[in-house]
Amino acid sequence: MFSSVWNFVKRHKRKFIFTGALVGGAYFLGRYAQKKMRDIGEREAGEYISQARRQFHFESNQRTCNMTVLSMLPTLREAIIHQLNSESLTALLKTKPANRLEIWEDLKIISFTRSIAAVYSTCMLVVLLRVKLNIIGGYLYLDNSAGGAAASSMAPPDVQQQYLSSIQHLLGDGLTELITVVKRAVQETFGDVSLKHSLSLSELEQQVSWVRAQVEGGSSTDPGAPSRRPLTWYMMADEESTLADQACGLTENDVLTVKLLNETRDMLESPDFNTVLTTVLNRGFSRLLDNLSEFFRPPPGDSAPISAADSLAEVSLPLAKIIPIINGQINTICSETPSYFVQDLLMIEQVKDFAANIYESFSVPQDLQK
Repeated sequence: MFSSVWNFVKRHKRKFIFTGALVGGAYFLGRYAQKKMRDIGEREAGEYISQARRQFHFESNQRTCNMTVLSMLPTLREAIIHQLNSESLTALLKTKPANRLEIWEDLKIISFTRSIAAVYSTCMLVVLLRVKLNIIGGYLYLDNSAGGAAASSMAPPDVQQQYLSSIQHLLGDGLTELITVVKRAVQETFGDVSLKHSLSLSELEQQVSWVRAQVEGGSSTDPGAPSRRPLTWYMMADEESTLADQACGLTENDVLTVKLLNETRDMLESPDFNTVLTTVLNRGFSRLLDNLSEFFRPPPGDSAPISAADSLAEVSLPLAKIIPIINGQINTICSETPSYFVQDLLMIEQVKDFAANIYESFSVPQDLQK
């Protein structure tokens, strides 16, 4: 029996070799395919976990942005009030001085200047902190992801502090220059308007838009007025006044800080940033007028069946009555407690999208961006 089996095997030897190779190859191919599928699954799972971790870090960073804005608003408010102190003028008016009309004229200019400057500076603070904290947030994510593998940190604590402290320009020299420019525009727009002259809300909106045109477009009628600076200048000092102008003696941290400042400046000079800033300013001034509209409603006893827009258009107030209203708006604009004004700015979709793009750019290793 064994000899007959052996003869059968010898007669069909090639078939057995081919079949064995085919079965063995299929087995190893299956094992290889399983390993590859397992590797792909692990890689996809790793990528998913990495994306989820980065998304969580980004969302946490945005909450930090919002809280930072709110925490800095009292400082901004005090800085504006310090330079535009209307309270001293209102206290002086209560004494009924002989130059009462002159004081009222000063109060008119200061009241409009500080509320308009408050809108500008608050909007700038919102977008500037979004840029800064998402740049530094992206680098911090890379540092945390690298762990101990990185040769050196891209954003060590000293660099973070030095970089973020540059926000003081907006609260200092930048704010002073902004107030000067806004005050000049307010003087040109409201200077000749009598205190007895009545304005409707739409007329007041037109006056404010003229102020904006002078501040943002440099359309001043004063031949002695200096040339208009770009709005980004109020947010960030000129390159000449940064660490970069030091010819020598820069530490490694100084070099990293200069790099961050230059990247921030590039971002502020981009068309996308200009579009976002314009959107935020438009929303800010729209919210200011919404706040003012509450004082332009017809008396409660007037029950004429007209639309809300028509009723606002029919109501006019003397400028002398508008002054205390506009003067008090800074407390709403620069409120550290979440107000509709600040919430509106923080929730603008273009701001969120812009922040996401910045974070995405700076949270991806440079070798993957090429």
